[in-house]
Amino acid sequence: MSLIYLQGYPESLLAQVRQLIAQQRLGDVLRKRYPESHSVTSDRELYDYAMALKNQALRNAPPLNKVLYDSKIRIMKDALGLHTAISRVQGGKLKAKAEIRVATIFKQAPGAFLRMIVVHELAHIKEKAHNKAFYQLCCHMEPQYHQLEFDTRLWLTEQALHGRES
Repeated sequence: MSLIYLQGYPESLLAQVRQLIAQQRLGDVLRKRYPESHSVTSDRELYDYAMALKNQALRNAPPLNKVLYDSKIRIMKDALGLHTAISRVQGGKLKAKAEIRVATIFKQAPGAFLRMIVVHELAHIKEKAHNKAFYQLCCHMEPQYHQLEFDTRLWLTEQALHGRES
């Protein structure tokens, strides 16, 4: 079985995941660990959610112009979410507009996974590359970032096993 969402993790960890899958317990483990869902289902609610996180941790970062769920994001082909900066000339000035797009599958994800994705994309406002400073910023905004990222990958694996991936 290919664990495409977990590439790069140690083989000992992957063996544990394969065992949970073989025992058909992966979903149960995740539901027990993350029983709470979220109510952020519209683009407006997602924008408000992202702005609250941004205002809490990144007050001096450039403004966010748009945050929305995007059904065109394919988890395997693209990413879990996307951040873009669109530059336009307005009245002789160059203005950048920052956008965050989150894969629609996260409407049904546990709340902690949505938070991880939004934190990840917000961190890209200040740090473009996935470097040490980027991950430090993610951990500043969400201390459990690395565990949540791994568990999100487990959840995506579970979704794929049942044909529910984006």
